[in-house]
Parts: sequence; C-alpha cells; structure tokens
Amino acid sequence: MEIVYKKLSENELSRIIKMRIDQLTEEYTSEGRTVPEDVDLEASLMDFYKRNLAAGTYVSWLAFDGDKIIGTSGMSFAEKPPYFSCPSGKLGILSSMYTNPNYRRMGIATQLLDRVVKEAKEYGCGTIYITASDMGVKLYESYGFKHNGNFMQYNF
Repeated sequence: MEIVYKKLSENELSRIIKMRIDQLTEEYTSEGRTVPEDVDLEASLMDFYKRNLAAGTYVSWLAFDGDKIIGTSGMSFAEKPPYFSCPSGKLGILSSMYTNPNYRRMGIATQLLDRVVKEAKEYGCGTIYITASDMGVKLYESYGFKHNGNFMQYNF
C-alpha cells in the first residue's frame, strides 16, 4: 500500500462532503448525541468549499490509497487585530481532520496535520486553533498543541 497526499481540488468536493458528514455523524453519535434530521449540510458545505478554496482562505490535504480518499484535513484562515502572542493577527482554524477507521494508527493524520500546519505558516498565521475531538487530542498534543482553558463559545 502506498499512501499519496495531495491538495483538495473541486474534483473531490462531492466525495469530501460525504466524508465530512460521515465524520460529523461519527463524532455526534460517539458523544451520545442524536444527529439532527432537519439539518442538511450538503449544500452549505459545497458553498463553503467553493467560496473559500477560490478565495484562498481554506486549504485541505487529502490522503489516498489508490483512488480511495482515506484521510482529510482542513485549515481555514481568518484575521483579527494583532496581539502579543500573534502579532500578524492571522489565525489558522484547523478542522476536518479525519482518517478512515481502517487506516488509523499508521501516521496518516500526522502527515496531513503537518501539511496544513505548513500551509498556515506560509499564509503568515501566528496561531492555530482547533476544537479537538476526544480521539484527536493525543495527536494534537504530540504535535505540540497546548490546551487553552479560556476557550469559550456561543451558539445561536
């Protein structure tokens, strides 16, 4: 088996959207939550990917085994007023990290993470944020991510 890595292009969007929904479903159900039946993410995800890929504010690397996508990663770029620990004000928001269960524990997630972190550095980001799933915490800690106890969120 030879794993090949490449950047997401519009050619893979429909496949990536299905994988993203599968990932979100897996995360929701593993936390004991029920996936809302009245939320259809397909159109919203397609709009997000097309707009942000075109604008250069989102990058994703994929892992392939032959023609099969077995891993994904994503990094959104945002900007806020600069501050001491991030003088550029440019932020990376890590998301969509997912590896097919049959390919886990093979270093694929680390390879994908390394590629999107390098993209964030090239973009000029001074900080990268992630809301990690329970499964992903060890990966991010081993890579050098630190917990930020001040993180809070507000949902509408």
